[in-house]
Amino acid sequence: MNGRVAGDGSVRISSVAGLAQAQAGQISFLANSRYAKFLATTSASAVVVAEPSDCPAVQILVKNPYYAFTQIAVLLHGHRQHAFSGVSSGASIDCSASIGEGTRIQDFVVISQDARIGRRCVLYAGVFIGADAEIGDDCILYPNVVIYDGVRVGHRVIVQANSTIGEDGFGFATEGGVHHKIPHVGRVVLEDDVAIGANCSVQSGVLYDTRVGCGTKTGDSVVIGHGVQVGPGCLLVSQVGIAGSSTLGRYCVLAGQVGIAGHLHIGNNVVVAAKSGVSEDLPDGAKVFGAPAFDMKQALKAYSSIKSLPELRRRLKALELRLAKLESVTTPRDEALQV
Repeated sequence: MNGRVAGDGSVRISSVAGLAQAQAGQISFLANSRYAKFLATTSASAVVVAEPSDCPAVQILVKNPYYAFTQIAVLLHGHRQHAFSGVSSGASIDCSASIGEGTRIQDFVVISQDARIGRRCVLYAGVFIGADAEIGDDCILYPNVVIYDGVRVGHRVIVQANSTIGEDGFGFATEGGVHHKIPHVGRVVLEDDVAIGANCSVQSGVLYDTRVGCGTKTGDSVVIGHGVQVGPGCLLVSQVGIAGSSTLGRYCVLAGQVGIAGHLHIGNNVVVAAKSGVSEDLPDGAKVFGAPAFDMKQALKAYSSIKSLPELRRRLKALELRLAKLESVTTPRDEALQV
């Protein structure tokens, strides 16, 4: 990270905390300028910052304070520890399934026929693995995760509690007022280092696989529809919904409650602001906002004017009244012109 220490480099640090809450022996960071006001008054023993500042704490100067602080937090606290080990006798594991070395399995896990679980995985209580599903190495499946049959999960994938991977998509053909279910013969593929939040759904494809690219992360309650292709490195914040057969490029960011209509192509490095609805293709690098979504700078100007609408309406009404009064008055000159 190539950090540089400004101050007493011998200070001892035992834990991490926010700038406003930190005490002696703790380290904090500044990555968002709105919290800069806390630098001058923080009680932290050290802070991670990008630029030198007026601060009583020792300063560690790095290019990317957020990332550096993340590494420090991992060093001091580590990731969540899994308190159980071995394979529980209360799990139901089909004799045709294979379990990798070092994998830990809690009570009430169900592993179906011909399923394959990699090495050093962690399966919490209530996890269901369908027939012929494949889980890579070092994966963590939290309580009540459901992996449908045929799903492919890469290495180091994390799926939070109550999420479902591989369910049938929302696909029906309507004839004579009756909605007929469409078979979904595609699978779901989660590539390496994907993280899926709690209460999410990734639906299987109708004719081809639904795919979530390497390193993509989702928040909670995200729905990825049938046949959707999500590129690598994307961030899908909570309550995002992507309708079937849409394609998302590399390193896109969809903020909370964004909706993507079906059969769209979203380019690389696209940013969609919170609560936006996307109804048309977006090119590489687009930044959009609104429902329907359009260029973010224009959208912010347009939406900021909404607060002025009541006053503008009042002024327009007053002008209309004045104009009506003027039009009702006929001057002698006007009469002469009419003659």
